Amino acid sequence: MVSAAAAPGAAPEQGVLLDAPTTSARRVDGPGVAQPVARILLETAVPHLDRLFDYLVPPELDVAAAVGTRVVVRFGGQDLHGWIWERADTTTHPGRLASIRRVVSDLPVLTPQTMRLVEAVAARTAGVRSDVVRLAVPARHATTEREERDRPASAVPRWSPPPADAWATYDGGPGFLDRLAAGEAPRAVWTALPGRPGLVPHWTRLVADAARAALAGGRGVLVVVATTERAEAVAAELTTALDGEGVAVLSAEHGPARRYRAFLRALTGRTRVVVGTRAAAFAPVRNLGLAVIWDDGDDRLDEPHAPYIHARTVLALRSGLAGTGLLIAGYTRSVEAQAYVEQGWATELSARRETVRAATARVQVPGAPELEAEGPSGGARIPSLAHRAVRAALKRGPVLVQVPRGGYAPLVACARCRAVARCTACSGPLAMGREGAVTCRWCARTVANWICSECGCPRLRMVQVGTTRTAEELGRAFPGVPVVASGAREDHGVITTVDARPRLVVATPGAEPEADGGYWAVLLLDGAALSARAELGAASEALRHWTNAAVLAHPDARVILLGGPNPVVAQALVRWDHAGFARRELTERAELHLPPAWRAARVDGPRPRLEDLFQRARTADFEVLGPVAVPRQAAGSPSAPAAPAEPKAMRGLIRAPLGRGRELAAFLRLQLRDGSVRREEPVRVELDPTVLW
Repeated sequence: MVSAAAAPGAAPEQGVLLDAPTTSARRVDGPGVAQPVARILLETAVPHLDRLFDYLVPPELDVAAAVGTRVVVRFGGQDLHGWIWERADTTTHPGRLASIRRVVSDLPVLTPQTMRLVEAVAARTAGVRSDVVRLAVPARHATTEREERDRPASAVPRWSPPPADAWATYDGGPGFLDRLAAGEAPRAVWTALPGRPGLVPHWTRLVADAARAALAGGRGVLVVVATTERAEAVAAELTTALDGEGVAVLSAEHGPARRYRAFLRALTGRTRVVVGTRAAAFAPVRNLGLAVIWDDGDDRLDEPHAPYIHARTVLALRSGLAGTGLLIAGYTRSVEAQAYVEQGWATELSARRETVRAATARVQVPGAPELEAEGPSGGARIPSLAHRAVRAALKRGPVLVQVPRGGYAPLVACARCRAVARCTACSGPLAMGREGAVTCRWCARTVANWICSECGCPRLRMVQVGTTRTAEELGRAFPGVPVVASGAREDHGVITTVDARPRLVVATPGAEPEADGGYWAVLLLDGAALSARAELGAASEALRHWTNAAVLAHPDARVILLGGPNPVVAQALVRWDHAGFARRELTERAELHLPPAWRAARVDGPRPRLEDLFQRARTADFEVLGPVAVPRQAAGSPSAPAAPAEPKAMRGLIRAPLGRGRELAAFLRLQLRDGSVRREEPVRVELDPTVLW
């Protein structure tokens, strides 16, 4: 199709699909009667096919082919799956319509509410609706569907609103519960304190009270967390607190059958409370009244594939579309959550300063004078003052040591010139194992007889020390004390809990086990490795990791931060001022025109394609940075620049103020569709990325 204004034989111009004349609607007549039409969204990631196609509904499939069901149609000479998005009795297609070949299942698993959410997510991310549907609806499991769809619904327990005493610790907490119980849709950002018996309830107890308030209003509850293990733990807590109310766990790690069963229980209304990982943000909970996301700063809540959207954003869109209460919670405050508060879109729930001081352990960040007073040991990775604190704490119970990196020596360098050692096959950073074996962290090749390409030296030195090496050093420093390492790279994996006996626990961020009664000392090592990275959000991520370790400490314990941390981040931890730090970060990002203060799109692709796209963006009055060569991941930093991966791989940013955010997304969506029609080389677009370069 070409525009009416296009010259004969000329190449179609941008927007030609939108300029095409509209065909008038007509009825499709069958043998004596008008045949129904189904408008179908194909399961394809091709941008210009992200629209509805009309197909006839055969009489034998008229009942089964309901809106929201999955079907098979003939398209482009092959069978494709698709979703019935609408039913109608007319079509604008001028030619002969093909018929639906078959209905995969007559159960409408795509609800009208989910369809609206899919549309909103695709519009915000400049994405394709089929990619969003892939997240929203798990793969069908026929046996499970047959077992679940005809199972009779159990009696729904009636709940009364819970007392607001537990939430009285937080300013605005009781009012939040009252509004939930009244059927309203309050939105709040909650900075939680570590649970202390008799002082501050644990966060799962408070979430259970909020869930009970929503259930008392006859509405459902959805809780989203970062990992399957945490989802199961939270579900167990809610099951105990909500005696008589079923709780489903929705996670991709549970496999097709179990995941689809939990999905169907929510879809059919047999479960009003769902706990799950990031894709559970789309869970079809009936009459959803409260959505909770815990620790929203965790990058595991960010979808790494198209449409590249964070679960927090999905729930925020859902709150606006369906009038759902929203609680963004965590021990820290993300910059994105603070942006909601600053915009007045959400209220703030936080404890008073005297309660904060009573509930949190004392944090120390030794400065230069204190370290110099220790003599030569003050310059060590673990100075003598930390050794004394650990020795005293081991008389009372366990001690936690947080190390930013796993493994033995995750980064090595030339012993003479200090150049980072890299693999000759893929240029990835080299790491050293306990037995001295050197391997590539990217391609896992074993490297023998390494020679420095800069100076020819064959010797290596450790630049970074991981959990395994740290555990060895602590074992020698504290003979007779059990040492336990916890992390994904350890042979035994992540440990979830330890008892109250004295021991040293060495863990990577996010892998710290909970200790019975809390840790009596917490060492946070190599502070600069987390807080001084040249990345967007590195400081916030460091504060989140340190805080999540500090909350595991006993209130009378000492938390010592070492290793030259960023002083601004360190002071935020000392003062336990997460909201103030997030406010400061948001102000800086507004000055730099960075998300979430601005909307930004990271675009990857070949240079000619990006240069054309960026010229169009400048014409539309958007800010453009780049393009530049795509940086190869540098050792120890996911986004630090190094040698380019491919000569033609380029990257750039397109930015716009928040007020033009929808306009930017619509512009990019149109450009992707137009390029797809022209069969141009594809580009990758990610809006509001966590890694810019």
